[in-house]
Amino acid sequence: MRPTIRGGTVRCSRLAARLDGRDVLRDVTLDLDARTIAVIGDNGSGKSTFARVVAGLVPRSSGALEVLGADPATDAATHRRRIALVLSNPDAQIVMPVVSDDVAFSLRPERLPKPERAARVAAALERFGLTDLADRPASDLSGGQKQLLALCGAFVRDPALVVADEPTALLDSRNARRVADHLLGDGRHRALVVTHDLALARRCEAAVLFADGRVLAAGAASGIVDRYERSLTC
Repeated sequence: MRPTIRGGTVRCSRLAARLDGRDVLRDVTLDLDARTIAVIGDNGSGKSTFARVVAGLVPRSSGALEVLGADPATDAATHRRRIALVLSNPDAQIVMPVVSDDVAFSLRPERLPKPERAARVAAALERFGLTDLADRPASDLSGGQKQLLALCGAFVRDPALVVADEPTALLDSRNARRVADHLLGDGRHRALVVTHDLALARRCEAAVLFADGRVLAAGAASGIVDRYERSLTC
C-alpha cells in the first residue's frame, strides 16, 4: 500500500538549474498541491527541464525543492520509489523485447515473489488493454500501443506521482485521448504533465506557464491556458 504523502505535490523556492553551462531555470518559486498539473510554454522555455528536476533526473544548481514533501536530492531512494516518468518517445522507455517482460522489468527493484509479480503484471496489462498483446514483441506494436506499454510499465509500480513529458506528442487524436484518460482520469495518483496539447492542459486542475526559464504564471488550469493562448495571437 502506498504511504501517506505529507506536503504538497511540488514546492520550490528560487529553484535554478544549469545544463551545459547555461542557465535553463532561474528563480522558480511554486507551491502546488493540485492532483493534476500541466506545465506549458514555448519550446525552450524550461518546462521539460523543470519536469526532469522534479523527477530527479536533473539536479538543481540552487534553491529549494520538495516533491511530495521530500527533497529529491537528500532522499533519493524514497523519491525514486514514489515517482514514475513517461516520455514522448516510448522507444526510449521500452527495454525488454516482449510486452509482458517489459512490464515485469519495472517491478525488479521491489523483489516481489514470483506469483505476486505475475499478478501485478497481469492486472496492469488488463488495465491498459494490453492483455492480448502480452506475448507479442514490443517492436511489433503500433505507436499508440507502445505509449500504452510505457504507461503500463510506469503505473505497475503504483507511483504516487507520474511525471509525463509530452506523452501525447507522437500520437493520433484517439490514442492521445486514451493516454490522457489514463494519466488524469482515475484519481489514483498525482500527475505533472508537460504538454503542448492545450486541450490536455485544460483537463488538469492547475497549470504552470514557463517563459525563458522562469514561471510566468501559475494557477487554475483554465485561466493559465487562456493566458497562454492569448499570447499566441499577439
